[in-house]
Amino acid sequence: MTQTRTPSEPLLRVRNLSKQFGVGAGAVRAVQDVSFDILPGETLGLVGESGSGKSTIGRMLTRLIEPTGGGLLYRHDAREVDLAHLSQRALRPLRADIQIIFQDPYASLNPRMRIRDVLGEALSTHGLAPGAARQARIEELLEQVGLRPEHAERFPHEFSGGQRQRIGIARALAVEPRFIVADEPLSALDVSIQAQVVNLLGELKARLNLTLLFISHDLDVVEYLCDRVVVLYLGRVVEVAPTAALYARPRHPYTQALLAAAPIPDPARRHEIPLLSGDLPSPRNPPSGCVFRTRCPLAESRCAQADMRLRDVGDGHLQACWKAQ
Repeated sequence: MTQTRTPSEPLLRVRNLSKQFGVGAGAVRAVQDVSFDILPGETLGLVGESGSGKSTIGRMLTRLIEPTGGGLLYRHDAREVDLAHLSQRALRPLRADIQIIFQDPYASLNPRMRIRDVLGEALSTHGLAPGAARQARIEELLEQVGLRPEHAERFPHEFSGGQRQRIGIARALAVEPRFIVADEPLSALDVSIQAQVVNLLGELKARLNLTLLFISHDLDVVEYLCDRVVVLYLGRVVEVAPTAALYARPRHPYTQALLAAAPIPDPARRHEIPLLSGDLPSPRNPPSGCVFRTRCPLAESRCAQADMRLRDVGDGHLQACWKAQ
């Protein structure tokens, strides 16, 4: 699914984005100084261990939670708008542009609403498909995601997990967005259903010219679906690269260990890179300098003072380790 892209102005520029929960000594620094670009029409993967800040970033991009600092520079009508600093009133016209597909397809749907009302609510909120056009648009959305028009009269509990996720996708598409955050949309689904949803996302992205941020811990799916990948560790970006380059030659020690941890479907093969030991440090008290140094096989005393600046190693490949080549 990955493809070579021509340079263009970013649709969204994330700059020094940070999120802190709480205050004082008990504060949790979930995301720290994160920067990356999302190009029009691309699928950008966001990967990392549980607790690395992936979903927090996705929810900040959609302003479901408020950033503590930084900017979200979104290109709208040939100019950049900083989503991070817009009031809720000023943000509302842009919400149709930016939608989210949630991880849990059951918890994200109101169990008391029929599917026609779930989709109709999105249309009503943004003044789309009024009057007689409403039912036709709902049927069109259901058909786009592989469901039948009669499914509109059912409640969420009458569907399988895969069908509910298709409804979640239809709800995101209802307002004709340009950019969708897919927040681990496969993790609650069976493996056989995951493949169907991945293919659906790929088909819809191409047909509707969507831009996608795909948040996932499934590295095989990310390799298949994404054009570029951002790797997170403890709320910091450690590597950004085109997908093919990242998987062929990961530069940062954490990315190397993350890819090495993926299951190998061959019992005769062994991992060439030792797997990481221990858990993520607490975001309440992250290590000084490079936050990965407490688990890094290349760590030296200097790493306690090293910055986390991304270094360009060529061809759009950035990594944050001063030792890595």
